[in-house]
Amino acid sequence: MNLKQQIKIAFGYFFIVALLGVFMRMFHVVDITFNYKNILHTHSHIALLGWVYTALTTLIYKLFLSEKGKDKTFNKLFWSTQISIIGMMFSFPFTGYAFFSIVFSTLFLLNSYGFLWLFLKHTSLEQKQLYSYKLIRAALWLMVFSSLGPWALGIIMNTLGSSSSWYRNAIYFFLHFQYNGWFIVALLGLFFVVLEKNKNSLVLLEIGLFKNKGVFILEKKFKLFYHLFLVGVFLTFFHSVLWMKPSILFNTLALVGSILQFAAYIVLLESIKHFLKRLKGILTKIENQLLKTVKLLFILKLIFQIVGSFPVIANLVSMNKDLIIAYLHWVFLGIVSISIFLFLSVFKFFSISKTTYKLYFLAFLLTEILLFGNGIFSWSGDLYYLVLFLASAVFLVAIGGIIQSQIKK
Repeated sequence: MNLKQQIKIAFGYFFIVALLGVFMRMFHVVDITFNYKNILHTHSHIALLGWVYTALTTLIYKLFLSEKGKDKTFNKLFWSTQISIIGMMFSFPFTGYAFFSIVFSTLFLLNSYGFLWLFLKHTSLEQKQLYSYKLIRAALWLMVFSSLGPWALGIIMNTLGSSSSWYRNAIYFFLHFQYNGWFIVALLGLFFVVLEKNKNSLVLLEIGLFKNKGVFILEKKFKLFYHLFLVGVFLTFFHSVLWMKPSILFNTLALVGSILQFAAYIVLLESIKHFLKRLKGILTKIENQLLKTVKLLFILKLIFQIVGSFPVIANLVSMNKDLIIAYLHWVFLGIVSISIFLFLSVFKFFSISKTTYKLYFLAFLLTEILLFGNGIFSWSGDLYYLVLFLASAVFLVAIGGIIQSQIKK
């Protein structure tokens, strides 16, 4: 199986995620005799581990390892991972967290560790000098670090029970270091790959930044950005425990982490602003549109983090399921998924049409407005849930359109 076919499998998971999302919306529209919580577990696992993990690891393998003669090893790892994902997809809906779903989840974690080993062992010394490598390496270690949450769940369930606050915090630990660690840092690494691969087209000789490394940012600037952002990843975890209304110290740590990440983003933009202007001439029109969208969504995410550090806002959000879902979807369906569209297009895995993307972004905007609106203004009612169901169904159409266009090509 070639890498483009693996990306088609990733999109297949994305379609299933959208289908499960629509099914979950139906619970509020018609009577359904099925365990909602089990569907929620399936939805989240296939979203994070099926769609995003498969797409990101395929991209990373293509860019760093595909010329190292390790296709057989990667394919074995890929299929072992698919067995674990498919196993979760068919066990979680009917059993929730039980023997088989835990077995398949454990198999997935072991496979993810195997991918980290493959990456660290077979990247060259030359690649290890690149800033993109350093970001991807950090992202993969954050992925491994996030797995401490699932490992802790078994211990917590057998000792304190699933009603314990530690149970909830273990899940939040995993989600935080997936969403804000592994995913975001990996996407930043892929962005640096774009800059490094277009060095000859983007280079500004008068600045003299490049030496022999393909670097698009002075070393001291990169180190500042890198350390500010990664320290911010760890400190912003404290957002995840604010639902317990702990000491103001936790709010302060979350605020410091949020400010550090905001500062890191400003350092990055300021350092590469000349290259961003020239990059417009290299990217296609739709790729430029995707990049602009991600930049806007990401800067708003950083602002949300700062605002959400204050006790009044933190208490409001922690008690409001719709605001939490809206934020998670902002990151997953907005920043992460649209970034993946961008990089898949840039690295010639697929092309997305303007019409399909507009349809996808329309679904994203409608669902975000509805979720944020209900969280703030309490719009709940039959009409609200019906409109939310219809808006979610637009995702199915958009993702289905992407898949259909790739099959045709």
